[in-house]
Amino acid sequence: MAERGLHDPTAADGTTVDPGAWHIYRGTGRPRADAPLSELLPPAPPWRRFPGGPLITTEAPPDEAEFTRRLGPPDAPVARRASPQERDLVNAALFLRRPLIVAGPPGIGKSSLAHCISRELGLGRVLRWSITSRSTLKEGLYAYDAIGRVQEAAARGALRGTTPGAGSLPDSADPDQEEAKTPPPEPDGLHNLGDYIQLGPLGTALLPRAVPRTLLIDEIDKADMDFVGDLLSVFEDGEYRIPELARVRSRLPDVEVHTDDPDGTAVIHHGWVRCAAFPVVVITSNGERSLSPAFLRRCLYLDLPAPDADQLAAMLAAQLSHGDDEGRTTMIRDFLARSRAGGTLAADQLLNSEYLRTAPAGPGEHSWNELLHALWRRLDEGETG
Repeated sequence: MAERGLHDPTAADGTTVDPGAWHIYRGTGRPRADAPLSELLPPAPPWRRFPGGPLITTEAPPDEAEFTRRLGPPDAPVARRASPQERDLVNAALFLRRPLIVAGPPGIGKSSLAHCISRELGLGRVLRWSITSRSTLKEGLYAYDAIGRVQEAAARGALRGTTPGAGSLPDSADPDQEEAKTPPPEPDGLHNLGDYIQLGPLGTALLPRAVPRTLLIDEIDKADMDFVGDLLSVFEDGEYRIPELARVRSRLPDVEVHTDDPDGTAVIHHGWVRCAAFPVVVITSNGERSLSPAFLRRCLYLDLPAPDADQLAAMLAAQLSHGDDEGRTTMIRDFLARSRAGGTLAADQLLNSEYLRTAPAGPGEHSWNELLHALWRRLDEGETG
């Protein structure tokens, strides 16, 4: 029996499917207007289905201003052009509900890929977690401000004229009048517990939604190996526990907490967060260290190449509407030649130089070559001494 081809429109059960259904993500950077992701994305594989609920029905907050800042306006004259490998791996990650590791040298647009996916598929604001050498899993899941809660309890006591341990009223006070003026205390001070809990980017991404959120985990190279192992466990389970809420679940089963979105809140049931739609996770890596085989097995890996001339031209057209074609073409050609000559250059360096070249009050011709040399300084030149 002949094997079914990768893009054969005949499904395994003999039915015919739309041959374009595979390309949910097209890599143009422009929003899809034909259908929402919930109608385009097929069901998850059985081993990647999560029973979280009740579902949050509100849409993720929009962030078009950030998309425009990073990608240019959605109606840019030249559409972004993704490589076939990028399109296939992003769509594979969507179908399999697996994280996507995006590797490559600095400055080639790895983190921008998360914003491109989110804008194109209508997933709203990107949740961003920038990793440092001190990052922990709990930091990405949630934070509990125990000190702030104690301070507020002390302030409330001071306003009521009581201090911790005070068991009597002043001699001059009328007990009946004091009882009428003082509101009854809340049992255990649990009424506002959620005010002191803030979900992190990962914790917010795992909230139960019918449509996934986009999570960007930036520069995972900076984390230690224990962090990577802990992160893998959460990716596999699709859930996490908040002990501060779980231990009071019998008295406070539902608690409203803050999320990583501006002014965002969510209700946590019995101290557990379980996802329904696994988030679209983009993990960037500069290739500075190796990730564990166990982590790599459970992710997809995209080695993002440096942008070519057409991709650089599309980037400049999206961000800079003005500029002469001949001068811009020459600038791109010289930039690529400089990069191939052994320099490690970032696309941002080209964007900066083209902006100055076309600015009405930009530098004069006599200083341009020297300035351009400084702008196109290799990113690894400053690592000496």
